[in-house]
Amino acid sequence: MSIATMRKALTGVSGVPVTAYDGKGEVEPRITAKVYERVAAAGIHNIVAAGNTGEFYALTPQEIRIVHEAAVSGVAGKAPVTAAIGRSLREAIGMAKDAAAIGASAVMSHQPVDPFAAPAAQIDYFCNLADASALPLIAYVRADGFAVADIVRLASHGNIAGIKFATTDLMLLSRAIPAASPGGALFVCGLAESWAPTFTAAGARGFTSGLVNVAPKLSLAVHAALEKGDFAAARAIVNKLEPFERMRTKFRNGANVTVVKEAVTYSGLDVGPVRVPGLPQLDQYDREELHRLLQGWEAEGDIQTHSDQPAVKAAG
Repeated sequence: MSIATMRKALTGVSGVPVTAYDGKGEVEPRITAKVYERVAAAGIHNIVAAGNTGEFYALTPQEIRIVHEAAVSGVAGKAPVTAAIGRSLREAIGMAKDAAAIGASAVMSHQPVDPFAAPAAQIDYFCNLADASALPLIAYVRADGFAVADIVRLASHGNIAGIKFATTDLMLLSRAIPAASPGGALFVCGLAESWAPTFTAAGARGFTSGLVNVAPKLSLAVHAALEKGDFAAARAIVNKLEPFERMRTKFRNGANVTVVKEAVTYSGLDVGPVRVPGLPQLDQYDREELHRLLQGWEAEGDIQTHSDQPAVKAAG
């Protein structure tokens, strides 16, 4: 896929599906592909395989490839598939080559998690990976400490389609966007629907979403409102999502994927628990609270259910 086409897709919603596990805790490619299939069928513009909501860091490199293959199979050409890659630079380059071989449209590099990583050297990591990748790269910027010049250098690389900006340093974002060359990498809100109006006001386009796993209509409604410049309408939908997103932030975001996977199971696909060190399952109180919220969304036609399996109802 060309850089220009990928940048167009990034102006939309970049959905991050969950990874399904079987009863033994192994990646279940058939159910995983179904998750991707229904996210694609909902009209999500870009679909990220093995992103954070897909538990990238809990997967082995071989499992990551299985997820990428399931994504390509499930999406079946309905949207670009951006294969998430990372770890050491050499591993990431290998993953990028594999992603190209299996038919992905682009790759997204998770930010290096080395505790001794220097900001400028992290930019080097992304740029070196972009040099080696046959596919356009999206750089996932999640740490603090970067200078405007660092971000501008990243945005100027010829094979970097976008920057998934996932920190709350809006001062840096609002300074980096106008400083970057026109026609460079697209800046995308990497903190989902809740932050999308603020990031859009700062000049970003598009946003990432884990909500698409269960309520893609709401994600697309936020996007449509922002594309029209209707911030009031976007905020109204974000307010509706607030209990769901706030529940995901519990335990310093340790429940982030747990809430999404519980919601997917409620909607009819059993995707299994989260692998540690994430929170494997919600406690009974949070589970019932989540189900009450989802029942309200279901009554309003906002939840996407899977026809092959009945939805799991809350106790009581």
